[in-house]
Amino acid sequence: MARIGIIGSEGRMGQAIAAALAAAGETLSGGIDKGGDVEALAKVSDVLIDFSSPHALEANLDAAVAAGIPIVVGTTGLEERHHFLCDNAAEGTAVLQTGNTSLGVTLLAHLVREAAQRLGDDWDIEIVETHHRNKVDAPSGTALLLGEAAAEGRGIGLSQMSERGRDGITGKRGEGTIGFASLRGGSVAGDHTVHFLADNERLSLSHLAENRTIFAKGAVRAAQWLLGKPKGRYTMPEVLGL
Repeated sequence: MARIGIIGSEGRMGQAIAAALAAAGETLSGGIDKGGDVEALAKVSDVLIDFSSPHALEANLDAAVAAGIPIVVGTTGLEERHHFLCDNAAEGTAVLQTGNTSLGVTLLAHLVREAAQRLGDDWDIEIVETHHRNKVDAPSGTALLLGEAAAEGRGIGLSQMSERGRDGITGKRGEGTIGFASLRGGSVAGDHTVHFLADNERLSLSHLAENRTIFAKGAVRAAQWLLGKPKGRYTMPEVLGL
């Protein structure tokens, strides 16, 4: 049994992870939230799961490195500097960072990458995501993860080839770009569809999340997999052997 600490334990994801830990027979070493002592939590844990906030990431990574334990980062809304922090921490411990811990989404990203590579540039790619009314970031971390997968399949950089927030007279669609649309409302846990659109035919790949349990189960599986791994940066596809 592993001792797993939760950062962001009082949030909806934190509570779901605690339930998933119990179901998996693992030990909850403790949980903290804003203002909590992450260093103390790290000292009594074998691995940390972080679903807190981007501004807390640096301190959480530092605590994992100092304690010599791995950390799973599922916090969304990360910017380029946060990925730099993950890279830096990975020089001292095992770090698995992902925009979505769902095993189904992980497989979907693999399929999106394959489709983008094989279908060709004459297929337009549009990503549509729907989340509950209280979600604060857009596009979602999962939508960006899928966008990165599509961009990798195309051999392009997502930051240079994405279109977001179309409004007014925007002109025609940029050739070879990847479009994003974000919908917010109700209590939707997370729906994502990647559309591949060509002349006279369309292909859509979708994942629908019915509740947060799937993300919690995936986070626990990622934490179990990460135990004993050497320092470095890891991904969810590696958890599935993709």
